[in-house]
Amino acid sequence: MAGHSKWANIKFRKERQDAKKSKVFTKVIKEITIAARLGGGDIDSNPRLRSAIQAAKAANLPMKNVENAIQKGTGELPGMVLEEIVYEGYGPGGVALYVLCTTDNKNRTVGEVRHLMSKYGGNLGESGCVGWMFDKKGLIRVNRENHDEEELMMAAIDAGADDIVSEEDAYEVYTSFEEMYNVKANLDAAGIESDSAEITFIPQNTVPLDKKKAESMLKLMDALEDNDDVQNVFANFDIDDEVMESLSS
Repeated sequence: MAGHSKWANIKFRKERQDAKKSKVFTKVIKEITIAARLGGGDIDSNPRLRSAIQAAKAANLPMKNVENAIQKGTGELPGMVLEEIVYEGYGPGGVALYVLCTTDNKNRTVGEVRHLMSKYGGNLGESGCVGWMFDKKGLIRVNRENHDEEELMMAAIDAGADDIVSEEDAYEVYTSFEEMYNVKANLDAAGIESDSAEITFIPQNTVPLDKKKAESMLKLMDALEDNDDVQNVFANFDIDDEVMESLSS
């Protein structure tokens, strides 16, 4: 889930994510399959696949599942044909929603996304209706315990990063999306090991929500992320800390 960074590290959000671990395997397997289909099964020449396998290891996905996903992506094993698709729309209070999906059945997925948006006070929009409200970036996460901030900052600058943000449990290194894997490779070469590397969408502006709309918005985010076809959801809402705390109690 990706809303405004102001609440990105709040305990409530982490507890909600922990409850979804059963869905992680499905999403990671799909990412591996797509990465292998688009860029081949060689991790040395396919940085997206390399990052997907890193995420699989972090999720403790068995290596046999990883190998099967790669072979399905390259066509060595039979399997469903997956494709990536983006749905855009609005949530409660006019919040912009950018939903990344991986699916073998677009009709099923669009129907489910439309239903969930409608159920929680939003609506599905036309392609391009909110995409312009987000900046596409590369995001590399580095564990705070393993590296000093000044050391990381110097290495990141040398590696070609755009910005570094210090969060509670990690440093977030932002790059242009085109250069993310190059920056990651440069950090690796400098001895800076990253926990993950992914494309993210940063909202240019945010929409403040009152308690009622915030509650509906969080329910919508949960429902979307709980869908097996949804890989990630980005939104431009801002929830006040006090409202967030009241919703978590």
